[in-house]
Amino acid sequence: MSFSDPYAGNIFGGHSRNKQPEYPDVPAKPGLVVEVRGDGFVGAVTGFERTYDGDFVRLEDRRGRDALYKLRKGAFMIDGQIVNLTRFVEKQAPRKSNSGSRRVENAQAKVAAPSRIWVEGIHDAAIVEKVWGHDLRVEGVVVEYLEGLDNLEERLAEFQPGPGRRIGVLADHLVEGSKETRMTKSLPADVAVTGHPYIDIWAAVKPERLGLKAWPEVPYGEDWKTGICKRVGWSDPKEGWHRVYNAVNSFRDLDYTLIGAVERLVDFVTNLDLSKEDVLA
Repeated sequence: MSFSDPYAGNIFGGHSRNKQPEYPDVPAKPGLVVEVRGDGFVGAVTGFERTYDGDFVRLEDRRGRDALYKLRKGAFMIDGQIVNLTRFVEKQAPRKSNSGSRRVENAQAKVAAPSRIWVEGIHDAAIVEKVWGHDLRVEGVVVEYLEGLDNLEERLAEFQPGPGRRIGVLADHLVEGSKETRMTKSLPADVAVTGHPYIDIWAAVKPERLGLKAWPEVPYGEDWKTGICKRVGWSDPKEGWHRVYNAVNSFRDLDYTLIGAVERLVDFVTNLDLSKEDVLA
């Protein structure tokens, strides 16, 4: 006959009943139904409270009664399994800037980089700032306006672009055969010009954002902005600009040609390893 010796083994190893059982950790996501082992209360998680005595979970049963229970190890069950409820923390998606890039929170102000982005007019500068301003501040890139491409040659002579000191130019009406296209040919390697095909940046804003089916046609020779306002019922270009600017909140409000043009310029003036040919390809 054999029998077990209760005194066999390592007497300093401790008794098995002193070891705490291990239970799986389960985040108490709102809506999760649990049972309290102590009193059998069954309810769905509705929230949390923190007191001097620790973290508590709030449960609500099917009759609408609610109760608070401390988050103790092994104090709850889910489908008959003992668990450790833990405080649920919802993961937040990274915030996006107006351009669609990841927003950099609490970014320190950067000293302005030597490179610049030039735009034709103040309306162009305002829309670029509204959509890409966060990105440009993170990179330390300043946007300046030329008051027309006619000033480009003179401004380049003053700025003297070179390696590490680039200029990106955003141009309106950049289509084959236009005056703007002719003016921006044969520029130095450290100057890149991109743009959109519209006569003015207003038209690069999606017309449906302003309640229009399409931007009206304005005959050649007539002031374009005045002609637009006349045809859509705006009092004058001042009111028109107010409407256009307020219709733009993010890149989604702009035509893809303008989005691509600005993104290529940002790459050109911030990534000095890229050549002009790489950017404009």
